[in-house]
Amino acid sequence: GRAEARLFADEGAKVAVTDLGAARVAAVVDEIHAAGGTAHGWVLDVTDNDRIQTVLDEVRVELGPVDIIVNNAGASFGASLDSPDFDDVWHAAFDVLLTPHQRIVRACLDDLRSSDCARVINIASTEGITAQRGVTPYTAAKHGVVGLTRSLAVMLGVDGITVNAICPSYVDTPMTERTIDNIMAQTGRDRPAAIQALVSSNPQRRLIQPTEIANSVQFLCGDQAAAINGQTITLSGGET
Repeated sequence: GRAEARLFADEGAKVAVTDLGAARVAAVVDEIHAAGGTAHGWVLDVTDNDRIQTVLDEVRVELGPVDIIVNNAGASFGASLDSPDFDDVWHAAFDVLLTPHQRIVRACLDDLRSSDCARVINIASTEGITAQRGVTPYTAAKHGVVGLTRSLAVMLGVDGITVNAICPSYVDTPMTERTIDNIMAQTGRDRPAAIQALVSSNPQRRLIQPTEIANSVQFLCGDQAAAINGQTITLSGGET
C-alpha cells in the first residue's frame, strides 16, 4: 500500500491513505508531502462499514470524487479444518479480505460512473488461484476476491469501469516478515534459510518487491490498459 500510494502521488494523483494505525498513515502522508505530492490520511478499519462511509465522505471533501480504488487491506488467516476456532478465523478472513472490497466499490459507484478513468484494483494473492495446506480461510477469501473481480468487471464494464486483480506470491512486507519469524522459531533455521523455505515454490527464489505490485497497479490504471478488464495478473516469478 505504501509503495502504491507513493507511486500514484509521484504521478500527480491526489492520494487517500488509509490504515489501521495512525502512525503508519502519518508516515506515508509525510513521505508524500516531502516529495511534493498531495495526500490526506485516515485511520480506517475496513470491517467497520460506517467508518468506510465516513472516510469516503471526507475523502470527497478533501480530494474530490474517487477515480481509482485499490483494495489492498490484508492480513494472514490460517487454521486447520478441525481447529476449534476455525469458524471464527473463517469469518474474520472474509470480513477483512473480501467483504470490504464490495462495500467500498458500492459506496463509490456514482463517482466511478462519472469518471473518465475509473479503475478498481483488488490485491488478491496466488492463494486466490491455487491452494496450500493450513490456510483454508485465507485461500477461500482470496478465491472470493478473484471471483468478485470477474463479476464486477462484467457488471461495470458497460459503465467504462475496469476491475482487475493482482495475485502476488510472498511479498517483502512486515506481514511476510512475521511469517519468516514463525519459520525461524518453529524450525531453528536462520533468516536466509527461512526465506528460501518460504520462496521455494517461486522459480526465481525471491520475495516479490512492493514496487513491483505498485508498478502493475499503475499500469492497469493507464490508457494502455483500457481493454484489460476482469483479469488476474500473477506476480510470482513463474510459480505454479
